[in-house]
Amino acid sequence: MRKTVTTVVLAALAAGLLGCAAQRPLEEQELTVGLVQKEIREGMTQAEVAEALGSPNLVTKDAEGHETWIYDKMATEATTRSSGVGGTILVLTGSRSSSTSRTTQKTLTVVIKFDAAGKVSRFSYHASKF
Repeated sequence: MRKTVTTVVLAALAAGLLGCAAQRPLEEQELTVGLVQKEIREGMTQAEVAEALGSPNLVTKDAEGHETWIYDKMATEATTRSSGVGGTILVLTGSRSSSTSRTTQKTLTVVIKFDAAGKVSRFSYHASKF
């Protein structure tokens, strides 16, 4: 009896740990060039694209009624680096510190065009960093 309870508890713990190690939900995945290159292929359905990348920012139709999905993401990275120099001369104290900060903007625009059957006919992307 005791061995069975131990086995059940260990199995439950293992299942819980495996659940934690699972892939992040789609809404938490970051849209990157690598993700687009890995996941998007001509001939994919709209449902497959939505599963891979999530919902687009903009949906338009061309003159023939074919949909175009646009994903447009922007991120800002800010880094600050500081260094301080302090010293004591007799009783007088002086300190000097300097810091530098840098802000980087990243953008990624993905354009996916679908044919009349709702399958990817072509796609393109543009990434920039400034």
